[in-house]
Amino acid sequence: MKKTTLIKSGIAALAIAASGLFTTNPAFAQEAVAVVTETVVATTTAVVEEAEEVSAIDKHWEGKTGDLAMFTVNNLWICIAAALVFVMHLGFSCVETGLTRSKNTTNILFKNVFIVCMGLLAYAAYGFNSMYPGDNWTIPGWLAIGSPIANGFGGADEVANLTAEYNAGYTYWGDFIFQAMFAATAATIISGAVAERIKLGPFMIAATVIVAFAYPITGSWEWGGGWLSEDFIDFAGSSLVHAFGGYAALAAVIVLGPRLGKYLPNGKVKPILGHSMPLAAIGVFLLFFGWFGFNGGSVLSANAPLVSLVFVTTAMAAAAGGITASFASWIMLKKPDLSMALNGILAGLVGITAGADSISPWASVVVGGIAGVLVVVSVIALDKIKIDDPVGAISVHGICGNWGTIAVGIFGAGSFVTQLIGTVAISAFAFVFALVTFLVVKAIFGLRVSPEEEEGGLDIGEHGQEAYPDFVPNK
Repeated sequence: MKKTTLIKSGIAALAIAASGLFTTNPAFAQEAVAVVTETVVATTTAVVEEAEEVSAIDKHWEGKTGDLAMFTVNNLWICIAAALVFVMHLGFSCVETGLTRSKNTTNILFKNVFIVCMGLLAYAAYGFNSMYPGDNWTIPGWLAIGSPIANGFGGADEVANLTAEYNAGYTYWGDFIFQAMFAATAATIISGAVAERIKLGPFMIAATVIVAFAYPITGSWEWGGGWLSEDFIDFAGSSLVHAFGGYAALAAVIVLGPRLGKYLPNGKVKPILGHSMPLAAIGVFLLFFGWFGFNGGSVLSANAPLVSLVFVTTAMAAAAGGITASFASWIMLKKPDLSMALNGILAGLVGITAGADSISPWASVVVGGIAGVLVVVSVIALDKIKIDDPVGAISVHGICGNWGTIAVGIFGAGSFVTQLIGTVAISAFAFVFALVTFLVVKAIFGLRVSPEEEEGGLDIGEHGQEAYPDFVPNK
């Protein structure tokens, strides 16, 4: 009960009592006394409850650095960062759609809608408590069996919502929603790599298994206090998020095979152009924007110097990646390629994600610049060995995720050997888990659409719905 309400109740009670004192009607006087008694009891109870709540909050902060005001600011920032990461899913949708053919637009957008919805629910039902198990390890340091998040979303008061002792910087719900926004990213990376030829239902099954069960396992290895948590450094997930998704995508592409007509009998590669470069560019800038929350939120507080540094290193690496990829593509392909420049920005962002808080701004330029060159070389090399990735997801997230993690051992505070071991372990686990998952799904349900459906486009074949009904499909 608010203080103003308590005051009004007290005044009302006194007024009733006064009227009872000056009346000659005994029954009315008795009723007035009863009202006063009831009001006093209710008021006293409310005051005690309010005092207990304040006492509980004060008790939580007793002996800790910071204060309730700083806690509120931290929590606000972590929730804003979660919203920025959510915007990245719109960015992924635009990039994947723009870099593929118009006849598959509805299919790609549907997959991205499913991934976000499924990712949130699966992470709440199993992933969060598997990735952050506390003391509830099934195999200590390696595996934790998940469970639904606390209280089933209900019944938690303000104090119960405060995070545990390991991090008192924001609420339990703020912690969950920020981490949940990361969870679906792995499946989004896979979605782009397998675009234009995978069956919808089997993809949904495989993506759910990977996000719900595989992603939290490797995430727990460092972020959950597992075997990599002592010396391995992956600030915001160059390996734990991006390389994981990139190598899971590689496994899926190997099982699925290339698009029809991509690789010609004479060994030449036939370019299959995307239908909307403006849409792809919009997607990349949305991802760039959201990455400030992806990396900035990973500070896990509103620490002014550190958040500012992370913003700067993130932006500098992205800019360097865009520049070096532009010139690398110009040299290697004889023309400046916009799709390579856009992927160069993403490569720089992925590259700096592991060390955004520990690598200096000028060193971040080097990290991002090398990532920009790597992505161009990787895309061309994968085409030569007939690994068909329509959007360059394997190169951007897998190869540059590895590089960014190792770069912490060169430019940051990590050990080169430890960083190498960590990124190889995470990548290998993701690849093997995804390979087995897609092989099983393929054996049971089939994985690839028919040649006729692929030729006609998955929008009609899988959804019976065109994205651009008034335009001729991009063949």
